[in-house]
Amino acid sequence: MAYLKDFRQRIQNNDYPGFLKIWEEYCYGDQPDGEEIVAVLEFIKTSELAKPFGVHVERILPLWRELKDFKQAHDALRLIFDLQTTNSEELADLATEYLKSQNENDPLLFEKFRLIGLRNRERFQAAIRNFELLTHMKKGNFVFHTSGWGTGEIIDVSLVREEVSLEFEYVMGPQHLSFEKAFKTLLVLPPDHFYARRFGNPDALEKEARDNPSETIRLLLRDLGPKTAAEIKEEICDLVIPAEDWNRWWQTTRAKLKKDTKIECPKELKEKFKLLAEDVPHEVALHKALEAKPGVNATIQMVYAFLRDFPETLKNGEFKASLESRFKELLSEETLNESQKLQVLFFLEDLGLPKIGDQIKELIGELQLAPEIIRNISVMGFQKRALLQIKKLRKDWSDIYLDLLFTVDQNLLRDFILSELDTANTKDALKQKLNSLLIHPLSFPEVFVWYFPKIIDKKSKLPFSDASGKNRFFEGLMIILDFLDQKPQYRDLSKKIIAIITKGRYKVVRDIMQHSSIEEVKEYLLLATKCGSLSDHDIKILHSLGEVVFPALARNKKEKDRDTSEDDVIWTTQEGYKKTQARIQQIATVETVSNAREIEAARALGDLRENAEFKAALEKRDRLQSELKFLSDQINKARILTPQDVLTEEVSVGSVVHCSDSKGEHLRYTLLGPWDADPENHILSFQSKLAQSMKERTIGEKFEFQGETFTITDIDNYFDQNH
Repeated sequence: MAYLKDFRQRIQNNDYPGFLKIWEEYCYGDQPDGEEIVAVLEFIKTSELAKPFGVHVERILPLWRELKDFKQAHDALRLIFDLQTTNSEELADLATEYLKSQNENDPLLFEKFRLIGLRNRERFQAAIRNFELLTHMKKGNFVFHTSGWGTGEIIDVSLVREEVSLEFEYVMGPQHLSFEKAFKTLLVLPPDHFYARRFGNPDALEKEARDNPSETIRLLLRDLGPKTAAEIKEEICDLVIPAEDWNRWWQTTRAKLKKDTKIECPKELKEKFKLLAEDVPHEVALHKALEAKPGVNATIQMVYAFLRDFPETLKNGEFKASLESRFKELLSEETLNESQKLQVLFFLEDLGLPKIGDQIKELIGELQLAPEIIRNISVMGFQKRALLQIKKLRKDWSDIYLDLLFTVDQNLLRDFILSELDTANTKDALKQKLNSLLIHPLSFPEVFVWYFPKIIDKKSKLPFSDASGKNRFFEGLMIILDFLDQKPQYRDLSKKIIAIITKGRYKVVRDIMQHSSIEEVKEYLLLATKCGSLSDHDIKILHSLGEVVFPALARNKKEKDRDTSEDDVIWTTQEGYKKTQARIQQIATVETVSNAREIEAARALGDLRENAEFKAALEKRDRLQSELKFLSDQINKARILTPQDVLTEEVSVGSVVHCSDSKGEHLRYTLLGPWDADPENHILSFQSKLAQSMKERTIGEKFEFQGETFTITDIDNYFDQNH
């Protein structure tokens, strides 16, 4: 197959002169490779070079005559006649003699010669393929229609009318095709072909697929070639396996395919499953992969996944010894870091080498940056083993566990760490660690969303699973949801939060509000209103739930004082004011006009009762109008902050507050209006709870927020530091 790559490269580059040059050289060879000849001819047949190449293809005939494998020779000759355009006497003689030798007892031989053009010898392109199709045209046989009709079953053939009648998979009623048209659109399907079995006897194929799924996938890959998981689903789901059973069937099948020695499973979702020419033992496949000398991390992942799927291979003494040798070789490498070394030692311990346990203990005891080393371990199972050893051997184990609680990637490992810390001796430290999530919920949003469902379980005894803790965590959850609106990379996390909130007809919200004060509920509703991820429907329901618990909320809406007092002033910087003005302009012009077009386009789809696009466009219009009204009302209350408005004797809007917590850690907060807030950079809205807890405090005074005590150490003017 030495030439195949060069041929393909020139075909892909549409380099016809370059292709002909190599073809000339190739045809003068003296060692024919039947598989390569077939592959080259098949590749060019589907390319733009096929038509001009037709006058040159027969140059391969001397080399073709040297082929010993009958199937390869037959496939190559069929392709030669598919491509040829000379219709030369030499080719006519070759086709006639070849077909006579293979079909000497066929009573319709000369009639078929007439039908495929070999009697008058004027035009007989695809003669071999067309002869095979004519021979295959018998009642009950199957063909495949290349122009989209799918599999067809032959129900009648007439040599007199030169016509074949068929019933197809994707076309209603019998179809009648002339032989001329059949030659152009039909392909022969043997009775055991996947498509023939799927169309001819789907019940039998379904039974086989359920009883022996690996064999069914082998059949599919043999007949249709390599396929991705999505392509396999397209061929089997609902056509062989009912759609409602697909996920369960595919999960079982996928596990069996991993152990099938004749199927190569892809490592990535977009890659294809492939049928191998012969069975390859799993050990051989692994050795072949390791011969490519992958990096240390790749080797660790590869061997771990292999032993997880095929633990029985360790019964092979020779294979086990080869793994030992490979890992000992890795252990001797000077470039191995501590995370890699620990994982290699775990492998060697599993392989039963003596005294490896002592080396593991020694390494664990000497780790200087244990949390970082645990995070760098690529196999979660080994991370857990290392943590168990750390707990057994080190006095500082709880500090290491607390460090890792927020920083490991896998929730399963986080669950393990949580369970180990949730004991009498470490529960206070765990609570203090979790309290930092409440103080800075945006620091680890994934961790926050992981922990919240654990405490809302009525049986939970974890820290903050009491009513007060649930309330505080729920408020933090809403803060995170508002923050994630501006972070497209967290779209999946936003969806997860919304699913938690809306699950069971907003059960979490109902339970939380039952144990909240009216001020807390007001805060939840204010945060919900700011969350663009929540639909208008969601927000209305949240307000309704709040009014059920506190009817005064409904009265307050009607009796709201319209006068703008000093407390109603919305402080803003010049930049914040311009940004809000620009947003109002954007909504009033660009987005409103665009939405109007969306509504008209959706309306044109008809059936407005079931038109999801129309409903979504109307909801968007309501959202835009609400936001426009809200911002227009607010901008009338806005007051641009000046240096003269800022007090430095006490905390006020425009202050830069320096403070320290109970651990002595220094913190710095800038207090501005809501339009300038950026919690990620510690710029707070003056209306926020944390800012209000500092309000009017002076240097040296203390304030409390969410159970933590802070001391104000200095107060600066925002304009002094930024202008």
